[in-house]
Amino acid sequence: MASRLNPYLSFGGNARQAMEFYEEVFGGTLRLNTFGEFGQKDTPEAHKIMHSMLETPRGFTLMGADTPPGMEVGEGSNFSVSLSGDDDTELRGYWEKLSTGGSVAVPLEKQMWGDVFGMCTDRFGIRWMVNISQPQS
Repeated sequence: MASRLNPYLSFGGNARQAMEFYEEVFGGTLRLNTFGEFGQKDTPEAHKIMHSMLETPRGFTLMGADTPPGMEVGEGSNFSVSLSGDDDTELRGYWEKLSTGGSVAVPLEKQMWGDVFGMCTDRFGIRWMVNISQPQS
């Protein structure tokens, strides 16, 4: 899988409605995953969207999620740039450069969904998410 760069939108509880709207606007295939599907079944967030991805016939990719408890969402903090793929060396290289001189919110490490993931803000104030998946066999 080639590495991908795309916007990642954050919502305050209406990610499903927003992503379904973008699917109507752009067409394509929308995949939605809830917090409950990833082990948080007995929480108030179980029905909320942990991750969604819209891939369109024109090659657009838009990702989004409901903001987890404890994280604020608002104008200016409602999006990040997402880097994802399965090239561990390439993506770790980007992570090192992006996080140097910035701040790390989530260290780049294995997560409950099985991928290596991290979040940082670069030295210019831009929020980045890096997700390294296992190579497909």
